[in-house]
Amino acid sequence: MTEKRDQPSTMENYGGQALIEGILMRGRRYLTAAFRLPDGSIKVVEEELTGIYKKKIRDIPFLRGLIILWDSLVLGMKYLTISSNFQLEEEGEKIEGPALYLTLAVSMIFALVIFFLIPTLLMQLLYKYTGLSNFLINVVEGIVRLGIIILYLWLIRKMEDIMRVFSYHGAEHKTILAYEHGEDLEIASIQKYSTAHPRCGTSFLLTVAIISIFIFAMVPTPTIGLRILSRLILIPVVSMISYEIIRLLGKYEKNPIVKALSQPNLALQKLTTNEPSDDMVEVAVSALSRLIILEKQE
Repeated sequence: MTEKRDQPSTMENYGGQALIEGILMRGRRYLTAAFRLPDGSIKVVEEELTGIYKKKIRDIPFLRGLIILWDSLVLGMKYLTISSNFQLEEEGEKIEGPALYLTLAVSMIFALVIFFLIPTLLMQLLYKYTGLSNFLINVVEGIVRLGIIILYLWLIRKMEDIMRVFSYHGAEHKTILAYEHGEDLEIASIQKYSTAHPRCGTSFLLTVAIISIFIFAMVPTPTIGLRILSRLILIPVVSMISYEIIRLLGKYEKNPIVKALSQPNLALQKLTTNEPSDDMVEVAVSALSRLIILEKQE
């Protein structure tokens, strides 16, 4: 199927996420997900966004960043589980019920410990025994946190299954970029585009790490308890500011200054994307084509 974009400005509301042998695409009113099943066929599912996704808060600057964060955690994990179950069905297995909730809980705890608790504890020790200023400690903490993220992404890239997810991530970016540039949604046209996209969630991670340095530096943290508490309270604030920066960079992506500022974000995506095969792009096209139809409905 081919589809031309009529109004370039509307495309800013389209985004996506790589799944296990699949891709999720999201608009303002709907989301679609396409999966490559074990038998080689493509299955497309769709969902109308309701509740908080239809409220005016999603258009309020800064507050809308919280919606995106919630969206990534809840809808993202939901469809990752669905994609996993599609692949496990052939083996007669599924992740559901208590096993699903346990998996989600362990994943969240792991992320908090690795990316949040460890850097915070290390910096509290450094603050206690070196006498460095609060600002310098927070700069080091931000660098350590970013280093852990980069090391983690580099390590998981070595796993074959994760590399396939990263290839689907590349397919998602290429397809959205092609559509944003008015291309037909044909595989040959899409494959010409980069696997890096300025509005990618990977860019969000880097921006969060940088913004957190300045936000956390404003808060005195003489004890480990206050340091951890301040991080928990300020994470939403950092997320809101970071999201607005990503939107701004995406809106003015052709500006030379913005291009220069975006380079670190785009470079980091080399760790989370990979060149996709044509059949992966076909999955992305299936998801986006259906989403375009749904979003154009009255």
